[in-house]
Amino acid sequence: MSKNEGWRSKGSRAAERRLVPLSVWLCSDTTPRSSEAGESPRVTEVVCGRHRQAVGRELARHLIGACSRPGGVVADVFPTSETVLVTAAGMERLGVGCVPRLAVAQHFAGRLRQELAADQRAAVRLRPHGPHQLREALLGLEGRVELLIAALPPYPEAGRSAGPASASCPSCRAEPPTLAMPQLGRFLEDARHVLAPGGHLAVITTARHERGRLVDLAPGIIRRAGAAGLAYVQHVIAVRVPVEGDALVVQADPAELGHLRRAQSAELPPVVSVHADVCLFARTAGGAR
Repeated sequence: MSKNEGWRSKGSRAAERRLVPLSVWLCSDTTPRSSEAGESPRVTEVVCGRHRQAVGRELARHLIGACSRPGGVVADVFPTSETVLVTAAGMERLGVGCVPRLAVAQHFAGRLRQELAADQRAAVRLRPHGPHQLREALLGLEGRVELLIAALPPYPEAGRSAGPASASCPSCRAEPPTLAMPQLGRFLEDARHVLAPGGHLAVITTARHERGRLVDLAPGIIRRAGAAGLAYVQHVIAVRVPVEGDALVVQADPAELGHLRRAQSAELPPVVSVHADVCLFARTAGGAR
């Protein structure tokens, strides 16, 4: 056996989980939910445009499969639904949700009873802490978390809401407290503290227009993550709409149709969210950036 062959043999396990710098994942949730064969599909609640970068079923499966192993710990830091927890339990991981509001925790508990069998529910934990209390939320699991998922709420840097809440949107009703950008550095430091060596933090966000300008939080998040000792390892474009051939299938909802402008108008056209940006960071064994 040559020296190079020996190196490949020793490093084969690590190579299996290697991530390329840029990926495109198809993550459209178009299949109706049904927990048992033959069961009538449940009615799917419509998520408003402000929350379309939140984690859907397909994105959760991609992240959990790529960044954790069976028996590992997966934490959802900004949960607006039970999706990540259900997916983690179904993939034989321990799922932890940071849910600071009692009413939301009760809602999630009810949904988990509907979605999971009793033995799977035993692999789910709801912790009464917000994202600014990450160490408290994951007390006892420090250094064991393989994947932290943080789908940041669509807020500007000052932490104010980017738009009105929708009474019909389940994500608006479950929306957790956000982090202003100055608080993000502390959150990232806490994330590094709770992650296992080689564990991953997935920060999910979407660029948007505010007051006539494009706002993209990703560059600032990457800078702060580096300062906190997290290595930036991959950027993922998570396509949220179906793909037919070489075309994206984009369907506007009534609210978006109501914002259509004449072709001659000087105003910005309606913005339709078709993808989310996922920045993956890793805690390296030695803590080097």
